[in-house]
Amino acid sequence: MRVVSLVPSLTEAVAASVPAALVGATDWCTHPSDLDVPRIGGTKNPDVDRIVSLAPDLVIANEEENREPDLAALRTAGLDVLVTEVRDVPQAFRELSRVLRACGAAARPGWLAEAEEAWAALPRLTGHDRRTAVVPIWRRPWMVLGRDTFAGDVLARLGVDHLYAGHAERYPRIPLDELRAAAPDLVVLPDEPYRFTADDGPEAFPGRPGALVSGRHLTWYGPSLAEAPKALGEALAEARRAAHR
Repeated sequence: MRVVSLVPSLTEAVAASVPAALVGATDWCTHPSDLDVPRIGGTKNPDVDRIVSLAPDLVIANEEENREPDLAALRTAGLDVLVTEVRDVPQAFRELSRVLRACGAAARPGWLAEAEEAWAALPRLTGHDRRTAVVPIWRRPWMVLGRDTFAGDVLARLGVDHLYAGHAERYPRIPLDELRAAAPDLVVLPDEPYRFTADDGPEAFPGRPGALVSGRHLTWYGPSLAEAPKALGEALAEARRAAHR
């Protein structure tokens, strides 16, 4: 198989499972760090001619990360395009299995079984063990997690309910004053797509505990899923401890 990936999560998954199949990836595909394949542009602006020139048997994409006009152009050029949909953790495991089979994986990779076990082992938190949060993903303007998102499901499984899960939009723009007035137990700030840091993000929520978390652990669905429960759990626990100091 010759595979071009338009999704960083899927690039990492294929590279960890059937590395010889990967012949192209986006500029945003940063894992594994030693990935050495031709780059074909961004997730939102892939170079269709460049992809065609690589003669892939399969292009793997995602309905949220990639634009339909680009996928249609690839199909028109005669390429086979597999499009994933990932809105929660169980769906991520199903879609990863489907992608890896399509890419020629002979067996279910060990990292995928490890990730499933890590998520299955999480305790079910209820009542006072749960916390509320707002989860910005951008500022200028402020945007947060809304309904039906993979990251929202990840947090819910870790005992954190984000306050805009019932919003009509998946990534609504919410004025900062409204976010503050929502009075969440904590603010969860990932380092992607906007790179929130200790100096850029927490200062907007004075007096509110903040958890700076890895965007790869919060939003990627690949080998990082095996590490995510522990890494995110520790960051969230530290934010809770800080709130009581």
